[in-house]
Amino acid sequence: MSERRDGSTQRTEPIADGNRVDHPTETFVAHRNLLFTVAYEMLGSAADAEDVLQETWMRWMGVDQGVVRDPRAYLIRVVTRQALMRLRSLRRRKETYVGPWLPEPLLTAPDVAEDVELAEGVSMAMLLVMETLTPTERAVFVLREVFGLDYDEIAETVDKTPVTVRQIAHRARNHVAARRPRVSVSRAENRAALLAFRRAVETGDLRGLLDQLAPDVVFLSDGGGVVPAALEPVVGAGSVAALLAAGLGRIAGTTAVQSAQINGHPALIMRIGGRVEGVVTVRTEDSLITGLYFVRNPEKLSRLDQEISLRR
Repeated sequence: MSERRDGSTQRTEPIADGNRVDHPTETFVAHRNLLFTVAYEMLGSAADAEDVLQETWMRWMGVDQGVVRDPRAYLIRVVTRQALMRLRSLRRRKETYVGPWLPEPLLTAPDVAEDVELAEGVSMAMLLVMETLTPTERAVFVLREVFGLDYDEIAETVDKTPVTVRQIAHRARNHVAARRPRVSVSRAENRAALLAFRRAVETGDLRGLLDQLAPDVVFLSDGGGVVPAALEPVVGAGSVAALLAAGLGRIAGTTAVQSAQINGHPALIMRIGGRVEGVVTVRTEDSLITGLYFVRNPEKLSRLDQEISLRR
């Protein structure tokens, strides 16, 4: 056996005992939704999170299960380290991304919305805020604020001292607090905003939607250079209203709109001819829309046919 950096040992030959062969698989499957959630919150991409899970699985199958005292803690360490490496490479890719980058939307099960902290952690608005953190800050923030790991566990995961991790956590919390909504997100306000958007798409009447735009509203559209989308953030009620009037006016009456739970929050899925054209989510404060997010990149719309379970 060889020793790994985290103190576990790598098995150099398979266990012959038939009763133990499937135990590692069962353990991994039992924690899979949790591990996917960690990776997704780190990356904002389901496709990359799945790749990280595959890498975690390979490493998990290569260790001696007998020396792993806490499988959950061990697997979280591995998936976080793999996600950190992937996140650093993703940041380089995003530098050449065409237009604004938005997280990949997930069709989530109803129980995600019931877990307030989890739903906030995977919301489009929060994932965008976390994009402004450094990779290590993001890992510490996710593990501490969403999953409640203690500082010693996080320190072992990110190869820092507990004192340093406390400092990173404090810095990350302040950073996020300065950029997150000032008040708790109201699902009723989100639904009202999305209802106005839906009416505008279905009828062409934009009055109700435009009346809900905050003066400093920001519209982000992610086409990834594959489909038409605004290449820069559109800021201000006047500019966003003009964009919506031009865009929604062309598709009014031709687009089917479906209400859905995306990333634990109300959202709209838009289809033309049965094909998904985009996902719309909003950020509201004081009954006004402060953020309007439209994911159109086809590569990010392939996981909307079934609900995804997220866990803490």
